[in-house]
Amino acid sequence: MSASEFLTPPLEAIDHVQGEPAAELELVMFGDFQCPFCLGAQSVLRRVRQRLEGRLRFGFRHLPIPEKHPLALLAAEASEAAADQGAFWEYHDALYVAQPKLSLETMLGVATELGLDADRIEAELESGVHLPRIERDLASAEASGVTGTPTFFVNGSRFSGAYDAGSLVEALERDPVG
Repeated sequence: MSASEFLTPPLEAIDHVQGEPAAELELVMFGDFQCPFCLGAQSVLRRVRQRLEGRLRFGFRHLPIPEKHPLALLAAEASEAAADQGAFWEYHDALYVAQPKLSLETMLGVATELGLDADRIEAELESGVHLPRIERDLASAEASGVTGTPTFFVNGSRFSGAYDAGSLVEALERDPVG
């Protein structure tokens, strides 16, 4: 199967998305919760979302790279367990803040701080119930030609510039979805 320069598949109902479905601009990040570059991108993404508030739909897909980040897959699973409790984005943000001290204990502690059922999350991690959801994102990464994190797709196409707020906003506004 040949890799694409386009987000494959496009955002779907199963994806983690912030913003209106009909937003004119769309930014998708493939990320790894243990990747220091993904952590660095979080402040950039906050600025982009603030500047384009009401116009941007932002999606996140998992691309844990366990060869470099041994806890990344577990963190992705924990975020999916948090999503099952209605708190994906809160957990996503808190997990990146906690990244420098990432461990299973940290993941469960973040869940507790957010008022989630940490015992349920731990049981779901042990069972592997969320692995198919992460495998779906991994298949999307492969189909989209993504091999590293963070990788961004701007309005459905791979973004290849520097991922600073100005460059991302400029690329987003250059060719809107709608």
